[in-house]
Amino acid sequence: MSTAPTHAPRIERKPLAQRLAPHLPMLLIPALMLLGLALIPSVPSWLTLTVSGLAMGMMIFVMASGMTLVFGLMDVINFGHGVFISVGAFVGVSVLLMLDHLTGAPSMVMALAAILLAVIAAILATGALGWAFERVIVKPVYGAHLKQILVTMGGLIVVEQLIIVLWGPEEIYIPRPEALKGAVTFAGAAMEKYRLLAVGVGAALFLAMRLVLRRTKIGLIVRAGVENGEMVEALGYRLRMVFIGVFVAGSALAGLGGVMWGLYQEVITAHMGQQIMILIFIVVIIGGLGSVEGCFIGALLVGLLQNYVAFLEPKAALISNIGLLVAILMWRPMGMIPVVKAK
Repeated sequence: MSTAPTHAPRIERKPLAQRLAPHLPMLLIPALMLLGLALIPSVPSWLTLTVSGLAMGMMIFVMASGMTLVFGLMDVINFGHGVFISVGAFVGVSVLLMLDHLTGAPSMVMALAAILLAVIAAILATGALGWAFERVIVKPVYGAHLKQILVTMGGLIVVEQLIIVLWGPEEIYIPRPEALKGAVTFAGAAMEKYRLLAVGVGAALFLAMRLVLRRTKIGLIVRAGVENGEMVEALGYRLRMVFIGVFVAGSALAGLGGVMWGLYQEVITAHMGQQIMILIFIVVIIGGLGSVEGCFIGALLVGLLQNYVAFLEPKAALISNIGLLVAILMWRPMGMIPVVKAK
């Protein structure tokens, strides 16, 4: 007795536009680079500006990544995030000034060892400050966005004044370690050693965060908590402890970024974190609240665009990132890679 032939279900392929849509944000980076290459007449100048833009973007990503995770997981608008950048910069620079016998040596190993010690001190200090900030200031205003804005801004002002009390109101100039001064030449382009180091550190941090969030249990809990916190708690996990851990980690990342930004600018002030917050907010918004990948792409776009525009038309550099923000939100109102929460 013969049976009727069975046919495998037909799989309908999505249109090309729908298949490419998730990858479009990442394609914006090479597209912007190619546009810059077309507009900048000199290839060495373009290469120098590109490395500078990538370095700037990587440092902004380091400072902004903690904030986007805090908002995505905890639904907290932390206007005081910039204070961790300032504290990290001052603690790190204080350590570097004490290690002048290492930073003044021509050895790259000794220079990197000094920076590593400064970064560890900054991370420990800002992580502890983040724990206290969350306990005292943020915890009482969970779920109240207007109050969060007000109290975190108040916390920022208070800590900035404490910085002035401890380190003084004057700017502190910090020379880079001797081994990281100068530039290397490639294809006729001069690329500063420190900016190359910043690109490497930022890329390594992004890959590490992506690995932790996608391949470890704590990362899966954090991602699940961003999308559906109630379900995570129903499974028996203490999401409250995850909240605190993410806030501390985000504060520590801001401290790391503060050290990097201070060495990049070669000067630090008590208000430096507050000043850089504009770029951080732009990056977090256009990337998509809670999205580390979106934050990374947004930071690189901001860094590249600002460097290209500053070279082509310096007066337009001040508004270039606002224009980028408007363009991205008109294209994708929720950001490039938004995190969709379960309702």
